[in-house]
Amino acid sequence: MKSPWPTKKLGELLILNDPGIWGPPINKPGEGVFILRSTNILEDGSLDFREIAERKVENNKIKNLYLQNGDILLEKSGGGPEQPVGRVAYFIAPDDQKYIFANFIQRLRPKTDLINNRFLFFYLFFIYRNGLTQRFQSQTTGIRNLNLKLYFKIKIPLPPLEIQQKIVERLDAIKKAQELNDKQIELAEELFQSLLHRELDPKGKKWEVKKLGEITKIESGGTPSTKKTEYWNGDILWLTPKELSNFEGIEIYDTKRKITKLGLDHSSAKILPIGTVLLTSRAPIGYVAIAGKPMATNQGFKNFICDEKLLNNKFLYYFFKNKAKEIQSLGRGATFGEVNKEIVFNIKIPLPPLETQRKIVEKLSAVQEYKKKLIDQKQKLQELFESVLNKSFEGELVG
Repeated sequence: MKSPWPTKKLGELLILNDPGIWGPPINKPGEGVFILRSTNILEDGSLDFREIAERKVENNKIKNLYLQNGDILLEKSGGGPEQPVGRVAYFIAPDDQKYIFANFIQRLRPKTDLINNRFLFFYLFFIYRNGLTQRFQSQTTGIRNLNLKLYFKIKIPLPPLEIQQKIVERLDAIKKAQELNDKQIELAEELFQSLLHRELDPKGKKWEVKKLGEITKIESGGTPSTKKTEYWNGDILWLTPKELSNFEGIEIYDTKRKITKLGLDHSSAKILPIGTVLLTSRAPIGYVAIAGKPMATNQGFKNFICDEKLLNNKFLYYFFKNKAKEIQSLGRGATFGEVNKEIVFNIKIPLPPLETQRKIVEKLSAVQEYKKKLIDQKQKLQELFESVLNKSFEGELVG
């Protein structure tokens, strides 16, 4: 990694470089000390203070371990099969409480006459995100350990302090925009849930009530009897429940797998028309989407083709969103929970007039569309952050 700036070894830039401590459980709250663990370190380099361990530690062992704002916490042991060790977090106290750090963590405190605390944090975060810390780790009994002797020989670029500050300000400005965007997503979801419950609440409204089986055609998914290679890599969209667990939209237009006509001929699944409401009826139960293109599903779905004279398909989509927890509780079976066809046939749905359904759908869809734009913005901000991070430490952004 080329840098236009002079460098120093990490170990030469630190006032403090010390390990944490652990202790026995407390008998009652308030008699111990709060200890940050590697589980409190988040992937974005921040700290999660919601669940902090409280342990008994002798006073003479902790007096020099209290964290100060600007300290950097380095995960030196832990990790996992898919997560290398070496994550870093920047400590800012969220309250007046005192915190120390656990034995799987190393505390780094920089020499601020040479390097900006936040600049060093971002650089260590940068090398972790780019996989460079993996060369300094070993693994024993499932736990990854960082070779600190090698790690502290990492050469850190040292631009003038004013340039360090500019880089920090750029990155922090993006971080602030990300925080604001995340808060807007949270508020949009709260608004959606409130509106969802209010608009679909039938109390005080003279809405007809019908069973789903009376106003929809219910189609179960299926799976080919033999999973032959030639059944796959076709051009017919094939949806599985797991795909919907991370799906944020309303209408789905693509799937991870596609099946051939031959594969569909050997399955009980049918090609479903555009507009079909797709509900996961096996784990994970209760996720819903609308088919944006003709597609088929595996046996983990119950699929609803609405009688358009009685039921707007997006109204049904929002009905399922509102009843997700109830639908999850309907799962039956010892091996895996399943909501069978008879159960969904008998689910009762309040049925306002079509024009009322349409107006409710418009309100809810407007909030969902706003939230989707915020989620798209979240992705763009993350891409911007990573771009500026990389360019900053490769020396491309210096002015």
